[in-house]
Amino acid sequence: MTTRHVLAGLDGSPRSESAAMWAAAQAQRLGAPLRLLHVWPWLSDENLDRAEPGDLRPAALDALARVADRIRLAHPDLTVETAVRPDDPVDGLVAEAREQELLVLGSRGLGGFAGLLVGSVSLAVAARATVPTVLVREAAAPLPVGNAGTSGEVVVGLDSSEPGEAVLAFAFAEAERRGATLRAVHGWEPLSAWAYGSMMPPPMDIPGQERTEAALLSQHLADHRRRHPDVAIVEDVRLGGGAKALLDAAAAGAELVVIGRRERRHRLGMLLGPVAHAVLHHSTAPVAVVPHP
Repeated sequence: MTTRHVLAGLDGSPRSESAAMWAAAQAQRLGAPLRLLHVWPWLSDENLDRAEPGDLRPAALDALARVADRIRLAHPDLTVETAVRPDDPVDGLVAEAREQELLVLGSRGLGGFAGLLVGSVSLAVAARATVPTVLVREAAAPLPVGNAGTSGEVVVGLDSSEPGEAVLAFAFAEAERRGATLRAVHGWEPLSAWAYGSMMPPPMDIPGQERTEAALLSQHLADHRRRHPDVAIVEDVRLGGGAKALLDAAAAGAELVVIGRRERRHRLGMLLGPVAHAVLHHSTAPVAVVPHP
């Protein structure tokens, strides 16, 4: 049986090193080995006896080794492997992640127009990977392993009409692992007058609609509550769009934000939805993108 690793993609940037350190703490939390991977098209075949002039493989391996040494100092009991792959970065990361437990990548900081540039590779991989993919900001510090009873939260965003069982399962497991509170956030919008066609819409019953949305959220959480009785849960129903609700909830000090990605193929390829885009662009906490049917 193949061992499932936590896979961290490194590109030599400080943000990818931050992601690798976060991945190391997560690997120890999961009891899984860590694999550090650099993917770039212009790397020689690993079977060559000597590097060709201009070959980037030795430099890439040296950079990976330096990060691996830092991780081993912080996590002496963790198994750390390093590897390079000559491939397109997006294709290579997606392919390498298929049989792994989790993929972790770095993402750029935000602010002004730069805040819209999460990183073309990270964004494309998050849209295509078949395993949960976590994007980590450069400044994100991993929590110590065994940090049970922390004051932080795992925040999960839910659509009451399509909650995504895989998303909930991942979020509950992460909250339980960390000893954190799980905050289940559902942002909702009142029924629009356009929904009634040419008819005059009835008066809006905002409190009544909110009670309905809250009841749906509780219903979706019920089975997972029973499976994880030790997880403290906050059911958070907010008037407004899903992205704003999630970002506002996460701003209070989330350890991790969990969002879903429907596995639907568009004519332009696998795409992230608008809520996922907004959260990935603007969340300062690490964001886990969980694919689900």
